[in-house]
Amino acid sequence: QVQLIESGGGLVQAGGSLTLSCTASKHTFYRNTMGWFRQAPGQEREFVATHGRSGEDISYADSVQGRFTISRDYAKNTVILQMNSLKPEDTAVYYCAFREEMWTPSLIGIESEYDYWGQGTQVTVTS
Repeated sequence: QVQLIESGGGLVQAGGSLTLSCTASKHTFYRNTMGWFRQAPGQEREFVATHGRSGEDISYADSVQGRFTISRDYAKNTVILQMNSLKPEDTAVYYCAFREEMWTPSLIGIESEYDYWGQGTQVTVTS
């Protein structure tokens, strides 16, 4: 079992920045992927960004490309989502996700491919 503890989030004006952090409860030595999804009120949960074991294995949703940056601190079992130039449409509950499989580009954006989830953290962007 892997527990994911999220922090960050909050209320910010449009154009501002926030940083989300997620730490896994056990050391993640081997192949795995950590990422973020989000769910706005009345909408399906959607993929935001994900990061494999390699620094080259990174993927973003088109809606956040160029504004959000995902990174990993392997020593601390942590994935970080730096969100810049936030827009009101970024308002959602953001969920950290962990996948115990090797990086597979065709699968890493699919919610059901992730094995563990955080409790979610609210991000609200006002106009």
